Amino acid sequence: MSERKAEVVSGTILEEEDDVTLYELCEACAVRAETVEAMIEEGILTPSGGTRHSRWRFSRGTVVRVRTVMRMQRDLRVNLAGAALALELLERIEELNARLRSLGPEGRR
Repeated sequence: MSERKAEVVSGTILEEEDDVTLYELCEACAVRAETVEAMIEEGILTPSGGTRHSRWRFSRGTVVRVRTVMRMQRDLRVNLAGAALALELLERIEELNARLRSLGPEGRR
């Protein structure tokens, strides 16, 4: 019989319409500020609120984006440039799928 360990999961609930600070983003994604800065330099993230870290704000969707990049790096061992390209391609695929769905069954023939 295998022994199973209980895993405790903790986190912060973020409202969809709320922006998050750099600190909140780092906390929600378990990353360091330097990691977020590198993603900004690579064009993966775009903060609003100016050029000072203390004023940076990120959309709620940025949390998902950072987590996706971190999974790509961990599971696929891609660098940030590769992750940026993969994200761009995934977004394009989603756009094309949305266009196909909007055509309905008649437009797909």
